[in-house]
Amino acid sequence: MSNRANNSRVGFALVVLGAALPLLLFPALARQQGRREIVSDDFTRPRPTPTPKRSLIFGGIGRTRDSPREILARRYRFVESSSPNAKPLNAADNIQQLGITLWRLRPAKPGDTGERMLIQEKGLAALWVPERVEIATPLHDGDRVRLSIESPRAGYLYIFDRALYANGQMGEAIRVFPTRTVRGGDNRVVAGKLIDLPAQEAQQSYITIQPRPSAAGNAQTGEVLTLIVTDNPLPLTITDQPVKIAPANLASWEKEWTADNERYELEGGAGQTWTSEEREASRGVGSKQLKQTDSPPQTLYRIAMANKSAFLVSVRLNYRN
Repeated sequence: MSNRANNSRVGFALVVLGAALPLLLFPALARQQGRREIVSDDFTRPRPTPTPKRSLIFGGIGRTRDSPREILARRYRFVESSSPNAKPLNAADNIQQLGITLWRLRPAKPGDTGERMLIQEKGLAALWVPERVEIATPLHDGDRVRLSIESPRAGYLYIFDRALYANGQMGEAIRVFPTRTVRGGDNRVVAGKLIDLPAQEAQQSYITIQPRPSAAGNAQTGEVLTLIVTDNPLPLTITDQPVKIAPANLASWEKEWTADNERYELEGGAGQTWTSEEREASRGVGSKQLKQTDSPPQTLYRIAMANKSAFLVSVRLNYRN
């Protein structure tokens, strides 16, 4: 990842009616044409309910009516399990969820409808549009990316970053969130609120992908982000910048809170652009929450929560030169 001296490691430092109705029950699993699917309703249900729309019917009598767009479920396709031979998770597994959207930025084009970001480089300002990509999409040298994270379960979010190398080794663990420079150190999560990395208010609001040069054939092939959601804050000091953590600490948390999980990707989500609602929901403390009818995350993790006080997910970002 690029600019590691200042921004990249700081990068993730500062820097998811008819036929749908049977799927609405938790955990909303189904099989269609041999594929495992879920729908977004179970993830978005804890979000605030949208204000009902009103329409004039029968000569001007005001009546509330939901639009079809508001009640249609959005489907996710199953991609992989953390354990190759794991059985599908079910309600008895105490399932928790975590939504992640990986954004790849591209220059704005005439006719774009998505929200744009103003990026300044070398004294020049240009508009760029964040587009969704699936979490396993290979990222190339020079790509500009961002992450949005949402937890329907209230708690406290912690994110740790490690470089991944071709021989399978990982670099030192860096706690990249929370920091005082992002939301003033506030790492509380709640349904409908997004944590963006880098934050919109950061001096550099994107990360440029630049894999480390190969050393003795051991090139950097990706990044491993470990995300932990806890019921109560961890006894960690929040600083202005990302900090190294003791390997034993992270190993202890992984041992205690790692559990079987499944990854799903939103059907038709890749390529969709950043919405005004997503932009507002990630502005920081006091910003609006996403509603049940707003876009769900691109990537959805379902976790069999073994420990009722916290859960942990490790997410790999893949690099390709």
